[in-house]
Amino acid sequence: MAAKRILVICGTGVATSTVVATRIKEHCAAQGIDVAVRQGKVMDIVGGGEVDADLIVATTAVPASVTTPSVNGLPFLTGMGVDATLATIVAKLRD
Repeated sequence: MAAKRILVICGTGVATSTVVATRIKEHCAAQGIDVAVRQGKVMDIVGGGEVDADLIVATTAVPASVTTPSVNGLPFLTGMGVDATLATIVAKLRD
């Protein structure tokens, strides 16, 4: 089975998305889920439509025109609700 593709989006595609991507990779590995995580900035998806990923995890607003499923990644920055967010990510990847 091919790895699930996750796109982690933040404002600039650098520091914040690196922290989030690392947490997601570690958690998915512990759950036995093969993932390919890449990072990007919100401008990469502003055009909308289908994004080349199975799931978007964003620490910023995802444009309504984007049709790829997304998860709010803000808990990774605040530290509150991270476990619930990771559980949501796993559930969406297993759907």
